[in-house]
Amino acid sequence: MHPILARLERIASYLGAWLIVAALLAAVLARQGLTWPAALLLAVPISLVYAFVCLSAWYICRATPLTTSHAFRVLASSAIGAAVASGLFIGMARVWVSVLGAVTSLGPTAQEYSRHEPLLFAAGVLLFLLALTVQYLLLAFEIAQEAERRQLQLEVLSRDAELRALRAQLNPHFLYNSLNSISALAAADPAGARRMCVLLADFLRETLALSTRDRIPLADELALTDRFLGIEQVRFGQRLQVERHVDDAASRCHVPPLLLQPLIENAVTHGIAGLIAGGVIRLDVARRNGGLSIAIENPRDADAPVGHRGVGLENVRQRLLAMFGPDARLETRADPGTFRVELELPFSND
Repeated sequence: MHPILARLERIASYLGAWLIVAALLAAVLARQGLTWPAALLLAVPISLVYAFVCLSAWYICRATPLTTSHAFRVLASSAIGAAVASGLFIGMARVWVSVLGAVTSLGPTAQEYSRHEPLLFAAGVLLFLLALTVQYLLLAFEIAQEAERRQLQLEVLSRDAELRALRAQLNPHFLYNSLNSISALAAADPAGARRMCVLLADFLRETLALSTRDRIPLADELALTDRFLGIEQVRFGQRLQVERHVDDAASRCHVPPLLLQPLIENAVTHGIAGLIAGGVIRLDVARRNGGLSIAIENPRDADAPVGHRGVGLENVRQRLLAMFGPDARLETRADPGTFRVELELPFSND
């Protein structure tokens, strides 16, 4: 079905436009010698009927698209369509003049009509070609919209695939480090190794439950972080201390799952683990300027080079880029005795 015929408001708007065309055609006929009543009685009815004939231009455009059809074929189909449609226009006009002659004296006589028939034929050709032009423009716009829609779908699918790949990297990376820690404790502290296995099982169970979701409340993410720190405190004991300052308004924000865990893991692996006395990891979460601000700071050996801090930091950076684009940022700062990670992302509570 033609898209204009699919909805009544479209049909009404279309016929409204053709009423303007009919008025202009009547004005031309009046300047050529017809009286205004005769010109209107002739032009308006046949123009409104011809409006539906011109809808066939849509099917010609579909059959001979400009992008794939030869120019000669497009010109030939347009010329033939215009000639046939204008012939129908003239046939309708003749029939209508006969009807008017039988029911009223206000319409044009057959002799008056015959003088204006060439003008009506030319008008029919021009109107059909105009309808073709408009339909080709609408078709091009529709093709452009469809291409844009497909491009957006491809971008979404690509982003989803990237997020799944990044998430798939995360769990094995953390599991690898945790198993190394358990292996290190197995000989020195068997009870601690068993306790760590239990904590790891609880953490992984919670992780599997939440990692399938695109967003989770920040409170749940912080709970996961606490479970991770509980695992690491079995290994480091009093060497690992945590200070956490979380704005109540920020805890309602929804964030990607496992967003903080790799950052905390970096703070432990590249900070606390390199210091004999250990230190304090500081976590600050607040809502600022309509967004969510997260800062993680850990001590580090001032003499040790910053170097590469593992895949976790880059993983988080790529996830934020894939999910939020330029609306999110991750910055790091290495001072002589501390390393700081700052995140800014849009605030969302759904």
